[in-house]
Amino acid sequence: MYRVENDLLGDLNVPVNAYYGVQTQRAIENFQISCVKLNQFPEFIKGLAYVKWAAAETNFNLGLLDEKMKDVIVQAAKEVIEGKFNEEFPIDMIQGGAGTSTNMNINEVIANRALEILGYEKGQYQYCSPNDHVNLSQSTNDAYPTAIKLASINSNSNLIEHLRKLIQSFRRKGEEFKHVLKMGRTQLQDAVPMTMGQEFEAYAATLEEEIERLNQNSALFFEINMGATAIGTGLNAAPGYAKLCAENLAKITGHPFVSAPNLIEATPDTGSYVIYSSALKRMAIKISKICNDLRLLSSGPRCGLNEINLPPMQPGSSIMPGKVNPVIPEVMNQVCFRVIGNDLTVTMAAEAGQLQLNVMEPVLIYSIMESMKLLENGMDTLATKCIDGITANEEHCKEMVLHSIGIVTALNPYIGYKNSTKIAKEALETGKSVYKLVLEHNLLSKEQLDDILNPENMLAPKSK
Repeated sequence: MYRVENDLLGDLNVPVNAYYGVQTQRAIENFQISCVKLNQFPEFIKGLAYVKWAAAETNFNLGLLDEKMKDVIVQAAKEVIEGKFNEEFPIDMIQGGAGTSTNMNINEVIANRALEILGYEKGQYQYCSPNDHVNLSQSTNDAYPTAIKLASINSNSNLIEHLRKLIQSFRRKGEEFKHVLKMGRTQLQDAVPMTMGQEFEAYAATLEEEIERLNQNSALFFEINMGATAIGTGLNAAPGYAKLCAENLAKITGHPFVSAPNLIEATPDTGSYVIYSSALKRMAIKISKICNDLRLLSSGPRCGLNEINLPPMQPGSSIMPGKVNPVIPEVMNQVCFRVIGNDLTVTMAAEAGQLQLNVMEPVLIYSIMESMKLLENGMDTLATKCIDGITANEEHCKEMVLHSIGIVTALNPYIGYKNSTKIAKEALETGKSVYKLVLEHNLLSKEQLDDILNPENMLAPKSK
């Protein structure tokens, strides 16, 4: 069953029960690109609805909407925010038109729900129009990027909660492994001793830094360009609309939104997305590096480092019996690769802006929101299916320390770099231990050597 709606291009059939309208239907038919739909990102839909709510309040404050029309638009917007109409947003995230299809999708859904509240049929837009009422005093070019920013702020809060859980997993392992002595490595070569607890606590610490970076960069989203309309001149918006709309959006969302000081500058500017995406990339690089470490540390079990055991999640080979692969770090690596690639997409989309508008914002916001969702899912998987179940091969780790050439570094302050080098070389050539060679060469007494080469004494700064 269909109803007939029309626009600039003529008549078009729209499903009779759909809350979206003709322009959304055209987008459905035109943009079968990524097969990832707007309804897969509820925070974005909420952001759009909050913008329409704030716009309606502002238009009422300025005498441009009567109270009854304002109230039904706000009610419809609130219902969208509650998630009641998520399936009414079926358009592809990647689209031409600088987001016009997305803006019209929310305009049509709110208008048709408002019509329903008023007792009219869907499509009777003479009583509540997607353009003349819901989109009053707006353009896609201010409403769409403002919704993106609100969605990104809320999604950032969600992302940080998932990040905190991963940090906690590493921190718990740091505490659990604080007594496990092992060899530190630089350039994949033996370096000096440390504890596995120090190693895992360092993972927690480096990821904790990212919380501040994410919050710092997402704060740039608080500056919005509502009231700019098409290019920043404010055509078709009443005097005072920009400042008042930012205040209304701040009031209803609880976020400190402010109107951009120069709306012509703010309308094509995508700098805040670029710097936020870079924070996602930075975090992804760190997580990927950690996953590389986990795969190295668990390599073996007989012919690798074999310092830790990852939880066995699935058989690892269709031909090699008994093989179990580090599948969780592997999948997290791939998540990080995708995030890093998405950052390049954001960079190119931002660079492609021309004159008074950047028409590439759809792929830009899709890339950012996909990165956040991938990181959320990936970090949860990494924490619960990998980190929480890691065990240490404590005796194996200690044995490697005791037989390492690397502990000769601790002798430098006592016998000098030249003698230390000779001992290391001879140990490599003869297979003798550093301990035995130092005594053979009468470089230190047994008591001195026992104290210096006590592995626990090499875990922190120590006076001679």
